[in-house]
Amino acid sequence: MEYFCSDCPRRCGAFRSDDRAGGFCASPSLPRAARAAPHFGEEPCISGTRGSGAVFFTGCNLRCVFCQNRDISRGGGQSLTVPALRDTLRRLRDKGVHNINLVTGSHFVRPIAEALSGLELGIPVVWNSSGYESVETLRRLEGLVQIYMPDMKYARADLAKRYSMAEDYPTVAAAAIREMFRQTGPYVMDDIGLLQSGLLIRHLILPGEDLNTMDVIDFVADEFPHGSVLFSLMSQYTPMPGLDRFPELQNRVGRELHDRMLAYLKRRHIETGYWQEPDAAGADAIPAFDGTGL
Repeated sequence: MEYFCSDCPRRCGAFRSDDRAGGFCASPSLPRAARAAPHFGEEPCISGTRGSGAVFFTGCNLRCVFCQNRDISRGGGQSLTVPALRDTLRRLRDKGVHNINLVTGSHFVRPIAEALSGLELGIPVVWNSSGYESVETLRRLEGLVQIYMPDMKYARADLAKRYSMAEDYPTVAAAAIREMFRQTGPYVMDDIGLLQSGLLIRHLILPGEDLNTMDVIDFVADEFPHGSVLFSLMSQYTPMPGLDRFPELQNRVGRELHDRMLAYLKRRHIETGYWQEPDAAGADAIPAFDGTGL
């Protein structure tokens, strides 16, 4: 597979082939992954009791200075052909996981869509992403993905530029999330509380950024019919090495900030979803990106 890539919102036009990496994501056209295994670190409606079948792809079209997966977000991993990716998804399914969870696969959307086409897994497919995606690219996944689980990191362009090198993130992510909802409609749970289809929007509270979180909550409350989407308010922010230029990010989210944001969430009547306690933070929650399952 060879093409000049404009799949993500950066539209950098880089040449990508099976063995030649290019573009802001510094990735080849064939997908690369660092792990494919049952994962229990997602929301209860995704992880359930048997885990979510998570494939962690490498590379990323953002440059988040606080990234917890930085070991793989700049590349690396094992190359997978489309048939090999299909086999990986089948093996995960056969382990008894509740769903297939494609983590940060936006820059590999073409081979992923090819792998999913005609593949009958019998369990939902989850698109687990940063939210920084183009609407046109998401339409390649229509009918192939049952659950969208995007981040909504920022509602403020200055923060998106400073922390992720993506000043247009707020507008891009808002459009992408609207498209995700158009594809899935209101969320559907089964009788044991596992998500079968729909939209679960995640937001990570950043230290000291009350207004950003409140603006994200406002977006969700104002944009979607009441009770039609799930929202996950996360307090797990963990300071990572290399933040010397960002002293404001060198602290965890404290109880006071967490409580204020939770109170605001309730004030905006977002009642379907999840929230984390501040003690959820910790680097020990990061899985081993050691090629397991590939």
